[in-house]
Amino acid sequence: MKNLSIVVPCFNEQETVPLFYAATQKVLQKMPVKAEYWLVDDGSKDNTLQEIKKLHQENPAVHYISFSRNFGKESAIYAGLKAATGDYIVLMDVDLQDPPEFLPKMYRLLQTGKYDAVGCRRVDRTGESKFKSFLSDQFYKVINKISKTEIVPGARDYRMMTRQMVNAVLSMPEYSRFSKGIFSWVGFKTKYLEYHNVERIAGKTDWTTKKLFKYALSGIADFSQAPLDLSVWIGIISFILSIAGLIFVIVRKIITPSSSIFGWASLVSIILLIGGIQLLCLGIIGRYVGRIYLQVKNRPIYIVKEKK
Repeated sequence: MKNLSIVVPCFNEQETVPLFYAATQKVLQKMPVKAEYWLVDDGSKDNTLQEIKKLHQENPAVHYISFSRNFGKESAIYAGLKAATGDYIVLMDVDLQDPPEFLPKMYRLLQTGKYDAVGCRRVDRTGESKFKSFLSDQFYKVINKISKTEIVPGARDYRMMTRQMVNAVLSMPEYSRFSKGIFSWVGFKTKYLEYHNVERIAGKTDWTTKKLFKYALSGIADFSQAPLDLSVWIGIISFILSIAGLIFVIVRKIITPSSSIFGWASLVSIILLIGGIQLLCLGIIGRYVGRIYLQVKNRPIYIVKEKK
């Protein structure tokens, strides 16, 4: 009998925690595994931790980690994977958008030995706004064009992995983490199960369009140097255009000595254009330098306040 660890990041999920546990337990009772839970409270401001402690009292196999503050979902994922002791480790969201009904099939596929991980990907985004769905689709198109690491469109964090793959993920103690990219970067053979989008069982998501956009930018910066290459090409093109403009002005003056040089309005416009390009390039470089700065400070990815 294999040991199965279930890692669940939680942030302000007091309503969904008991519902998630009940639904998952119903599925696990039919599986030939010895299961343990690792619910990671990411500095919740509601009664999420209290709900988790109730489950711990009912079932000692329910463990929890409570952060000293909100460190973000990526930190919670890392903490949960690090604490998990199972032969197989499954990562799930607590809002039941990751259907527990897939667990038996994921387990059977791993048991065949053909795969190192079994993940899930959504084939649609029913229930989400069209704008958010559009941005998500464009993100996958862009990052797969500019990055050598393939990110499977619609892939969820929901996946069951072997201990070997989890150890590989844990060997990457990056401060700025983008798990979807890390799971792909470490390699290993992954099978994806497709399903239609499932809406939250209760509560509201904290992933606003703004947060998702920042998360997407983080993923691009972590797994692609294309923005840096873009800034180089912008600089080269600007340099060529400026030389061409300078030659044009000199030749025009030689051919028609009586002609006047363009006025201050055009000059100011050019200065503002060049200044804007420089700021854009500095901003792109700044994002990468900022990541280096955070990494070399070697601060912990999270701080644990309580753990059982």
